[in-house]
Amino acid sequence: MREAIFFFFIVVSGTGGELCVSKAMKSIGEVHNFRPKALFQFVLGSLRLPWMWLGVLLMSLGFFSLLGILSFQEVSFVVPVSALSYAAGAFGAKAFLGERISRNRWIGIAVVCVGVTIVWWSKR
Repeated sequence: MREAIFFFFIVVSGTGGELCVSKAMKSIGEVHNFRPKALFQFVLGSLRLPWMWLGVLLMSLGFFSLLGILSFQEVSFVVPVSALSYAAGAFGAKAFLGERISRNRWIGIAVVCVGVTIVWWSKR
């Protein structure tokens, strides 16, 4: 049961954080000027966005959940199962960011999910 809780936080928090950071960065726009002063202003601008801070907070929760599960599980189990974040990322990008996901990407995500299922069952 505690494995499922840790994996929930790894996948949901980590992916949620990535989605929030992506939303923040899309609101700022592309970097076109790579001079140090312009990059510094870009970073300062991103730090003013609530989505950025929420994303960092969620990604931190996901990271510390990963540390927690690695304290009692093998890496060869944790890393493949945490790949469920790819599926969560695709669903989140479609629902939250309005991205279009191609058929080939959905097929790839399905393959990853089958692999995660095999790894999870191999532990039982």
